[in-house]
Amino acid sequence: MKLKITIGLSILIILLFSSTCLLAQAHKQNINLVFIGNSITHGTGLSEPANEAPPTVACAYLRQQSNIGTVNFSNQGYSGFTTVDFLPSTAKAFTKVEQAAHTFTDKQALLIFSIKLGTNDSAIQGPNGSPVSPEVYKQNLKTIADSLLREFPDCIIIFQHPIWYSPNTYNGAKYLEEGLLRLKSYIPQIDQLVAGYAATYPKRVFTGDKSAFNYFEKHYSTDLQAEQGHQGTFYLHPNKQGAIALGDFWGKAIYKIIEHSLN
Repeated sequence: MKLKITIGLSILIILLFSSTCLLAQAHKQNINLVFIGNSITHGTGLSEPANEAPPTVACAYLRQQSNIGTVNFSNQGYSGFTTVDFLPSTAKAFTKVEQAAHTFTDKQALLIFSIKLGTNDSAIQGPNGSPVSPEVYKQNLKTIADSLLREFPDCIIIFQHPIWYSPNTYNGAKYLEEGLLRLKSYIPQIDQLVAGYAATYPKRVFTGDKSAFNYFEKHYSTDLQAEQGHQGTFYLHPNKQGAIALGDFWGKAIYKIIEHSLN
């Protein structure tokens, strides 16, 4: 009799434990993330971009959160690309972004597009369409976002602020102080664009990280790669330490938005 009671209690405990685990899993939010960007997003200059680039770090941060389930992502960062290259009309990078979003197998997961563009737009010459004026930059971002929202109506779009580069940056493309000033002028355009979506697409379009620009301006010597250009040593791409820092900035911003959008 005692044996039967013991077995019965054991089965009950197992069932309760299994139910608790299933309930916990049911409350976890699964994520599909597409990172849209340039060489900084891609991880140019890192020894292992696939494992060290900011998107990888950001997703690692998200996986550590107790209410986040699976996190799948696609790094759609292309060296030298501008907002012009991601316009649907150019049929260049946008089709790759679409394919990446459609490739995710978990169709019930929350689809997020994290966009960090502007560095190449700000150049004086070199990248496609540069220099891009602040007004055109804003319109290009809107065109990209509108297209994504039409095709993926349940998605979330996050615009990350661009990051600082040194005013002597001049590699294959010419940036310099004029470019840096233009890059700074993009930041209020992003915030204005997001504010405009509040009425048309509530809880769908957000401003993400706002801290990385100032962080890299302060920590460029330790967190950005020292590269040789036409005007001496310049700082543009995060090194391994900088990629970790940027990935954490993005991960924290994305997580905060996930929590906000689901409440």
